[in-house]
Formats: sequence, structure tokens, C-alpha cells
Amino acid sequence: MPISVRSLAEWEEAGVPGMLSVVMPAHDEEGHVAGSVRALVAALERAGIHHEIVVVNDGSTDGTARVLEALERELPTVRHVDNPPPNGYGFAVRAGLAEFAGEAVAIVMADGSDSPDDVVAFWHKLQEGYDCVFGSRFGRYGGRAVDYPLPKLLLNRLGNALIQLLFWHPYNDFTNAFKMYRRSVVAGIQPLLSYHFNLTVEMPLKAIVRGYSYVVVPNAWHNRKEGVSKFRIREMGSRYMFIIFYCLLEKLLARGDYRDTGVLKRRQLQVWAK
Repeated sequence: MPISVRSLAEWEEAGVPGMLSVVMPAHDEEGHVAGSVRALVAALERAGIHHEIVVVNDGSTDGTARVLEALERELPTVRHVDNPPPNGYGFAVRAGLAEFAGEAVAIVMADGSDSPDDVVAFWHKLQEGYDCVFGSRFGRYGGRAVDYPLPKLLLNRLGNALIQLLFWHPYNDFTNAFKMYRRSVVAGIQPLLSYHFNLTVEMPLKAIVRGYSYVVVPNAWHNRKEGVSKFRIREMGSRYMFIIFYCLLEKLLARGDYRDTGVLKRRQLQVWAK
């Protein structure tokens, strides 16, 4: 894969002002991705939001690649990139984060579980001056989770309660993949370590620990109508714990060394995919 080496500051400054990018990882989503992309483009166009959709084909073995090629021909704001092995949710999102061109990025699932109208709402909220917008599907924020499998729901609530306790923080849905970040935040939370779904926790925890501003808004989540979820509970427990305690150690011991400073970004080099 061709690469370029730039400072984080140079990469941050390359963002297109006023553009929202959406990164959508897709692994064997032949039956969902076209509907998800079309609905998202329609919602963003109705709202008059300058945008691009970057779909990351994460080693799909079905017809996902063929569907994405057709979508690129049909919709001028859609493009796709391939994530070569090793594959996994974290690798795929990180590939998309290296590619997006906007001043902000939303991470949206390809299975239609996230609402396009919520993407629009997140963008408008970001325009109030926040660095990040975090969605919540549960509790006092007023979000909604439809047909969430009970075993996963119980583990989700326990896991988020643990994070709340360790970080003494009120946000209740760290594991929610659907979030929006300014380009400056994506640069400021490097390096990202997670290979899998634990990236959903690493990104918001690092953003909070490193002092970026955020707001929590409700979002809706609907379980997929067909196909199989890529999340594997037994494989992820220790990986989540590693990232949680990694971020906790930074919070407790780093004395703010990794907070965003222009000097740090100008000096730190990063390898980005071209």
C-alpha cells in the first residue's frame, strides 16, 4: 500500500473546510450497504451538508466490493477503499480515518443500525463549537435501542457502568460506535492502538482524557434485519479491558503530556495511507 509520512499538523490542515466525512466499515454487507449509503446520502443532501461517504471494504468475501463499485458510479459523493489484511473493525475504521478529507468525521455502521437523521443532527450540534459529539442509546439522554439482544445488552450496560466508575464520568454509552469527531481530534488522539471493536472505547476515552470538548446527544439504534453481527463477545472482553486501563493509566499518570498542543502535532510524524 502506498504511504506518506506527514506531521499530524500537516494532515490536520489538509481537511476540507465545511465538509463532513462519513467513514463506514463494511465486512460482508452485500445485503445492507447499498440501502445504508443511499439513505445517508439522501439525508445529507436534504440538509444541504457538503459531504463524502468513505466506505471501507474490510476483506469481504461476498458481493460487497461489486456493490460498492456500483454505488461509486451512481453517487458522486461516495467512494470506497479496501482494507488489506489483517482485517477487523478497528483496522477498517483506522483505514477510513487515514483517508477521509473533511473537517469532521462520523463513524457509521454499514448494516443500517444507525439513523441518517442522527448524522445530520450530530453535524448541526458540532457546529455549536464542540470538538466531539457522542451518541447515547440509553437512559437519561433519551436515546433508543430497538431489538438489542438481551445478553449483549446486559454486558453492554455492565461494561459501560465499569467505565463510568473508573473514570468517574456520566457518559453512559462509550461502546456506541456512532460518534462524530473534528479532524483536529482524530490527529490529537493518535496513535490509535485498537484492532477490533475496542476502538469504539479508545477514541472517546482518549478525547476526554486529552481535554477535547464534547456533547452527548440521543441517537436511535435498530438491530440488523438480516445477516450476522461481526461482534464476538468472548473474543472482546480482554481487549476492551486492555484499552480501558491503558486510557485510565494515561489519565492518572501522564500529567496531561498528551493533551493537544500545536507544538506536539508539528513535531510528531505519522504514517498515513495515500
